Formats: sequence, C-alpha cells, structure tokens
Amino acid sequence: MEVYLDNAATTALTKDVLEEVKFVSEKIYGNPSSMHKLGVEAEKVVKSAREKIATSLSVSPSELFFTSGATESDNTAVFGSVYANSRKGNHIITSKIEHPAVLMCFDKLEREGFNVTYLDVDSDGIIDMEQLKSVINEKTIFISVMAVNNELGSIQPIREIAKLKKKYDFILHTDAVQAYTKIPESLYNMADLISLSGHKIHALKGVGALVVRQGTKVNPLILGGGHESGFRSGTENVVGIVSLGKAVEEKWDKERIAELREKLKSGIEENCDVKVNCYHDGESAPHILSVTFNGIRGEVLMHALEARGIYVSTGSACHSNRFGESHVLSAIGLSKNEIGGTIRFSLGKLNTEAEIDYAIECIAMEAKKLK
Repeated sequence: MEVYLDNAATTALTKDVLEEVKFVSEKIYGNPSSMHKLGVEAEKVVKSAREKIATSLSVSPSELFFTSGATESDNTAVFGSVYANSRKGNHIITSKIEHPAVLMCFDKLEREGFNVTYLDVDSDGIIDMEQLKSVINEKTIFISVMAVNNELGSIQPIREIAKLKKKYDFILHTDAVQAYTKIPESLYNMADLISLSGHKIHALKGVGALVVRQGTKVNPLILGGGHESGFRSGTENVVGIVSLGKAVEEKWDKERIAELREKLKSGIEENCDVKVNCYHDGESAPHILSVTFNGIRGEVLMHALEARGIYVSTGSACHSNRFGESHVLSAIGLSKNEIGGTIRFSLGKLNTEAEIDYAIECIAMEAKKLK
C-alpha cells in the first residue's frame, strides 16, 4: 500500500481537477488577452475561477490577483507594501517561524536599513500578542504573520492582530497557504494581503494568488503587459488558474481529516516513545501533525517508512535541504536532538482510514527496530 502523508509539501490532483485540466489544455488554449473567440473563452474560465476563489474567501473578485505561487505572492506582499509605504515609517514586524519566502524578504529589508522585529512564539508555536503590543509603534508600516504554520499546524491570532489597526496605521499580510480551505476563512480573511498556493490544495503547481484589499497600497513587482489589472504582468496561467478554481469548488472535509489525524496521533502515542508538538488540545490545523520520536533520527525513520510506501517529511520540503536544522522547531524550544527526531505527518482529502491503520502499524514496527 502507498500512503502519502506529506500533503503540506504538495498534493496530488483529484480526479475532477485532473479532468478539468485535461479539458482546458485541449480545448481552451487561447491567450486570455486575445480578442478572438479562443481568447474570450480563456478569459471567461479565468474570470469564473477568480469568482469562485474570491467567494470562498469572502472578498471581491477585483481584490484577487493570480501569481505563479505563494513565493511570488509573499515576495510581492512584503516588498510591494514596504517599498510603497516607506515614507510613513521604517519599522516592520514578522514572527520567527515564518516561511523562508517571508523571512528572506525581511532579511533583505533589514540589510537595506529597515528596523525589523521578529516575534517570539510559545511552546505551541503561537506568537506572543503582548510582545507585539509592546513593540508596535507609530513607525510600524507592515506586519506579516502566517495564518497556519507549515511545520506545526499552529493557528495564529490574525483577528487579534487586525484589531490593532484601529490604533496603528499598518498593512497586515498573512501567508494563508496552509490555512486556505483547511480552517474557516473568518480566522484570517481580515488581513489586508493574503497569500495562497494551488498545489497545497490539490491543484497544479505553479499557480497561486494574492488578495489585495481595496485601498491597500502595494507596488507591483512584475511589469510588462499590464495583466491582472496592471498588478501582475505576464500571460495568465489559464490551466493552473482553472485547476485552482476547481480545487476550491471541491469541499475539504475538515472533520474527517481531523478524525484521521486524531487516529494517527493516538496510534503513534500508544506504540511509540514520542512527544506531539503544538497540538494545542486539538485546536491546531486539522491536517498537520508534528511528532518527535525520542532517541530516533527522523531522517532514518522517514526512509524506513518510505521503503514501506509511506511518505512523510522531516521538515518543510520548501527549505529543509538548504536550511538544515528547522528554525521553526528551534523557535518552540526543541533541542537539537529533538529537532533531529521530528517527523511531520500531513494529510489531504485523498487519505483514507485504511491508510492510517497501515501507517500506524508500520510506524510502530520501524520505530521499535530503531530504538
């Protein structure tokens, strides 16, 4: 049996998304900027996808812009906002557990002279709101905090951060890649900027979106043909956009996924010497489970499970090979040995109860061998 439990890294296309991709690839291949029939047809399917995604987030279609993925969305949000509003102040804030697509932007801005505050997180991977309130000031122009952490599943208090806008004039960005369709949009859609990714929700790779709330001042990063209402130039990825719209149309059964995660958690705890990270009494995102196996190297266990057809991760696939030790796990207080023994299990809509039963059996067997 093959069991894919690395859905926070990427997801497989569902049958309906794959069929939609095939149809559009074969039949609607025009450039949506062209004025002939094929171009108009392409423009229509892009418009339809935009409306579906905007509706799912309770935003206006005019506030949603397609990108090549979350990295571009994050970069555009950070650089576009900070540079556009730099005359108002030079203080920007983020957390210590952001994705590198955000953290590396902040590092660059810090080297350019911007004053950066990196917020701490507690043992549950949640930012300290009191620390935020103590550092925010009249020169703060931009705050970026992800809605759900990609390694831990911890849910950040985006609504509480947004309330500070009543007193301070800053732009709030949230990387909602692991939140979108997984938790209620009302927990993060009050942000001024929201980054999304297609391949995390069973759509194609190479497509994403950035929500830019009306009135938010953001400079475009990619110039050229004036596509996406002049905000993001470059011919739209019609097939990718359609796949994203179709994936959003297919509802994500949060309760079923949460039950599968609970079953996996209980099975591992019953059979292995482990510590579950940032579970927060089950209030973390329903699809991510971070587990530290005491006395076992996570990489060794990962490959042992791979040999049995089970695919998991020792960290974020977006950066684990390059960055080495997880900055996220370090921020929540794990020791070097604990970090080395941590596995991330992440579920998707295609996982079944039979797969979880098989995974628990194999995890218990391989962990026993490695102790």
